[in-house]
Amino acid sequence: MLIVGELINSSRKPIAQAIAARDKAYLQDLAVKQVEAGANIIDVNCGTSLGEEASIMAWLVDIIQEVVDVPLCIDTPSPEALEAGLSRHKGKAMINSITAEKERWEKVLPLVTKYKASVIGLCMDDTGMPETVEDRLRVAERIVSGLISAGVPLEDIYLDPLIKPLGVNSSYGKEALESTRALKEKFPKVHLICGLSNVSYGLPERRLLNRAFAIMCLTMGMDAFILDPLDRSLMSLLTAAKALAGLDEYCLEYITAARSGKLVV
Repeated sequence: MLIVGELINSSRKPIAQAIAARDKAYLQDLAVKQVEAGANIIDVNCGTSLGEEASIMAWLVDIIQEVVDVPLCIDTPSPEALEAGLSRHKGKAMINSITAEKERWEKVLPLVTKYKASVIGLCMDDTGMPETVEDRLRVAERIVSGLISAGVPLEDIYLDPLIKPLGVNSSYGKEALESTRALKEKFPKVHLICGLSNVSYGLPERRLLNRAFAIMCLTMGMDAFILDPLDRSLMSLLTAAKALAGLDEYCLEYITAARSGKLVV
């Protein structure tokens, strides 16, 4: 199971303030804390830095790589900022994200192949957000076949079924879970990932919903999450769920986490 730490995102007010002040120490400390908490990759998003996103992205990649040696997920809709981050990255990066939208595909695919990055494919095309499981499967087929044709290895492809807020429509959670299961059945060698907190947007006690949804997604075949690794209860529940789902041989990961005091009961 892959954990992408979501916290260095300028849509969060403290991060936007830290970026504006070039508070290197604060941002580096947050990166280190996420890795120590179990993040395998650190997401980096500075999308609110209008007019200077590319230069700030390069700066963020530089300062974060000074203190952690895990890959970074370059998270931006801007091809310029995306390349700025990728060009500074050491080793294999992750791109968040590509879609089947014509313009986005044509601008991002060359960067995926140039930098040999792993890539998150959002199940969305020029018709808009998917409404059904079938919509997601149709778009996913285009994304996976297109990436394979471009030489991207299956293990570098992460499909995101697009999680929509449960508060908008009470069927969105079930729709996402059914889509996850269908995608795993159709593309068993492709990874599945989601931005976990999207499901709880606008609702009270969001962490409770996020935790429950993470476990349900894992049982449907989700093997990667973009989440807050500093939520110890969430991380503990995922560790337990992984053992219960038969994904932790002899429960060694669970036992190790328990012995090191990482599990919250």
